[in-house]
Amino acid sequence: MTDFIQACIQANEEISQVIKDSFDITWFEKTKIGAGGDVSSKFDLMAEAIFVKHLGSFGQIESEESGLIGEGQDNIIIDPIDGSSNALSLFPYFGTSVAKVNADGLLDAAIVCNLSNSDVFFTSKGKEVHQGKLFSKQYHSPYTVPYSEIGLFEKAYQNSSLVKLLHDEGLKFRAPGAIALSLAYARTVKYVLFMGKFRIYDFAAGLALCEGLEVIVEEDYVIVSKEKKIADKIEQLIKENNV
Repeated sequence: MTDFIQACIQANEEISQVIKDSFDITWFEKTKIGAGGDVSSKFDLMAEAIFVKHLGSFGQIESEESGLIGEGQDNIIIDPIDGSSNALSLFPYFGTSVAKVNADGLLDAAIVCNLSNSDVFFTSKGKEVHQGKLFSKQYHSPYTVPYSEIGLFEKAYQNSSLVKLLHDEGLKFRAPGAIALSLAYARTVKYVLFMGKFRIYDFAAGLALCEGLEVIVEEDYVIVSKEKKIADKIEQLIKENNV
């Protein structure tokens, strides 16, 4: 495990411990529109401050909340809280995502953590993906479900016509509301589908964890699946129906 991945895990463990101790009522307060275009909460900013403390020495941080922070040759792209609306509704599907891009523009490392259940996924230097738990030193290859029954459709609420098309094809899904987390779980579900504007904060780390899967990335949609025929079928539905 690299020093950077270890620092990311330590940051996530600190955030997790803060949440475990108490969910501060002030975290629900909204502050300003962040660099990613959404309004930041004090919960987002609390997590961001912890990441800056742990990762600032590794390069310049590009955060969904505050934009560019610090300096350095490497670029560290963070979404301090992936699934902020879930977190602020106390719905247990939210986490963090971090990707490190070196001075040559190549991805050095990526890590996604589910703060709701302590699952953590990471990869570095183009090597295999590992899965484990916060506060544990045991890591293994990501769990895979060969005959998954559901997919994950992020932004489904904005795409009602595609919802019906997927239903008609028997492609069941859930819409949990945290794209980096959903990508981290791509091996355990039938597919992951995102429809909408592509933002680097949402995908830099998550897509890096999908090495070896079928991945389709276009301007308006992202499809990931263990099965090429499923990914191709969903893309066909999108193109043939202009959704």
